[in-house]
Amino acid sequence: MSESEPHRAGFVALVGRPNVGKSTLLNALLERKLSIVSQKPQTTRHRILGVLHRPHYQIALVDTPGLHEGGQRQLNNLMNRTAAATLTEADVVGFVVEALRFTDEDERVLSRIKKSHLPAVLIVNKADRVTPRERLLPFMADLAARHPFVEVVPMSALKLQNVASLPDTLARHLPISPPLFPAEQLTDRSERFQAAEIIREKLTQRLQQEIPYGLSVEIERMQDTEDGRLEIGAVIWVERPGQKGIVIGEGGALLKEIGQRARYDLNGLFGRRTHLELWVKVKENWADNVQALRSFGYENG
Repeated sequence: MSESEPHRAGFVALVGRPNVGKSTLLNALLERKLSIVSQKPQTTRHRILGVLHRPHYQIALVDTPGLHEGGQRQLNNLMNRTAAATLTEADVVGFVVEALRFTDEDERVLSRIKKSHLPAVLIVNKADRVTPRERLLPFMADLAARHPFVEVVPMSALKLQNVASLPDTLARHLPISPPLFPAEQLTDRSERFQAAEIIREKLTQRLQQEIPYGLSVEIERMQDTEDGRLEIGAVIWVERPGQKGIVIGEGGALLKEIGQRARYDLNGLFGRRTHLELWVKVKENWADNVQALRSFGYENG
């Protein structure tokens, strides 16, 4: 942007079905890890705000839970409402799809975008997997015919291919506005929230096919120690007594491993050594309990 161009600022909602790479894209754009990632669909359960600051624009990027079908639990309904509500607050939509794959769930997301009447940028992620690259052209042309996207951007969030130019692309369609957030603000999420998400990420990655959807993490205590460390006490909530033993592992081995993996990231997040204590507790069917979901910090959309 030239010096004469006006400053732009606004909200960009990153939407799409589960597992298309929205969280990986948010982290790549911010050049730091804010949203947790795993290979499991529906890892993102919350609205995650990350603020990108540039001299001539400010983008409030909003990572959302993947809009999905099939899940009938209160948690699934809440995640879908959260993602849909984000569209009502956005100035621009970043519609993230997977290269060469457009499903019925993608089509339903596109239907919501059409109803929003917002300018939408089509972001074709995982383009690095396509060989030869020319196969992308008819795929993008087909999607461009379905909706008047203001831009179409092929890229790879994981490999950082064509990511650097995306902020300029998004900013072109934001309203003229002064900055909406202070220059030092990266997110609206608390340190407690970020710590809980790091622990949940390690659980989700490690447990794979077992019980990641039945897990929630709650930070009960964060306090400084006399030797300069940060002491964190966290509860891992599961839905059934049988899941408790799975999370703890034989002789406590799995819980110890989770703690070690989480501490590594927590040290980086807080810039100092952390002492992490984990407990596993049971709250029967918490993912269908509205009161429990509210106490765990899940939005109502």
